[in-house]
Amino acid sequence: MNALVPLVVVGDALLDQDLSGRADRLAPDAPVPVVQGARPVARPGGAALAAYFAALDGRDVTLITALGDGEAARTVRRLLEDRVRIVELPLDGQLSRKTRVLAGGVPVLRLDDGDGRASGTTEEAIAAVEAAPAILVADYGRGAAEALRDVLTRTAARVPVVWDPHLRGSRPVRGVRLVTPSAAEAREFAAGLRTGPGAAAVPDEVRVGTHAGFRGPADDARELVRAWGVTSVAVTLGGEGALLSHGGDPLVLSTARNVRGDACGAGDCFAATAAGLLADGELPETAVQEAVRAATRYVEAGGAGALRIGTTPSATARPVEPPPTETGPDPFALAGRVREGGGTVVAAGGCFDLLHAGHVALLQAARRIGDCLVVCVNSDASVRRRKGGSRPLVPAADRIQVLLALGCVDAVAVFDEDTPEHVLGSLRPHVWAKGGDYALAELPEAALVRSWGGEVVLLPYLDGRSTTRLAERAARGPAADALRPARRR
Repeated sequence: MNALVPLVVVGDALLDQDLSGRADRLAPDAPVPVVQGARPVARPGGAALAAYFAALDGRDVTLITALGDGEAARTVRRLLEDRVRIVELPLDGQLSRKTRVLAGGVPVLRLDDGDGRASGTTEEAIAAVEAAPAILVADYGRGAAEALRDVLTRTAARVPVVWDPHLRGSRPVRGVRLVTPSAAEAREFAAGLRTGPGAAAVPDEVRVGTHAGFRGPADDARELVRAWGVTSVAVTLGGEGALLSHGGDPLVLSTARNVRGDACGAGDCFAATAAGLLADGELPETAVQEAVRAATRYVEAGGAGALRIGTTPSATARPVEPPPTETGPDPFALAGRVREGGGTVVAAGGCFDLLHAGHVALLQAARRIGDCLVVCVNSDASVRRRKGGSRPLVPAADRIQVLLALGCVDAVAVFDEDTPEHVLGSLRPHVWAKGGDYALAELPEAALVRSWGGEVVLLPYLDGRSTTRLAERAARGPAADALRPARRR
């Protein structure tokens, strides 16, 4: 295996903090939640988080940033020690610190303090950029990229540079290999091109398909490639993936499944992954696709709230391992996080062979009951024992992928037994939801769910929807159905 190419990260470090607790009531003197039991967790933020992500695979990473003095700066240095080499720029003011207050895992407030900016450069920093085999610029608009702009311009002409921009920061230097704005940032940057100095030189191409006047990320990316003089722009689209443009028709790189969760830091994960792969010689298309997957896994695993950054090298193991393709997010870890945050865990179960409208209605209703829905699915062997040798019609891996594509499903757990008692004992959901074609007396798992204080809920099924009937109709073929007399309605 070839060694990973070292990476230099240039940008503005921050200190990110979370105060996580629970909120069960509103304050008596104002309509605001009362957060109890808040526990502080600190992590590197901004360019420091991007450098941390780049170092997780064992890559040699140098971070060029301004830290200054003070408690926030000392904390960032401690969090990155033994992982990232830091080359410091002078800082005017105090390092920026962002503190999120979360209740049940949901942000309810953010507190910002510190307005420090990089106030110059050093010979050591210039030398580190000139010697870099690859560079990631994580520009958070606090002066580091601007302080090194001249040397970045020279270096971008000969080594791969990825620029993760900020609306308050500098425009990328010419020759950058890849720029990674969010859709909202790309929209604002492109609008600035059309209204700011030199706007007349930017073509006003506002037609997409037959819809005159509509502008989308593809238009914005194309304009930015041309105006900035960069090789490509990857517009991140949140849970939908990313759009890659070289100035012409774009390539859309989608996520494999719908993902919801704490997306704080996902952009840094995306940019660090793309920069590392470009450093290793991958094409932009491959780098962006892998960056989409890495950011998706990061959000699936809990995002910033799940990062646990210790102070010893042994704690540097990657916190987000790719989940097996066939199973998606870890259902037990998800249930644990929701339960710990005071949320309600809902589980539903079945074979879900030939997913139909009755299944979808049941799952949507189940998800509305709580804060996450874990679907317990019979394995192929379990389906065969229950339904006969001709079933399942769809193998478990495919059934799981279809379920994960539903917006109401957060995770899937597979069980091999005839009934789901074992997997339920591990999940311990607050609510176990079943279709209305069951009676409580027919559910052997009902007593188990009640043993830990959970409840069983029977939800109405749509009439006439059945996998067995669908299979029978498919076996008959359309001609047989055409000969059947129409039923009165």
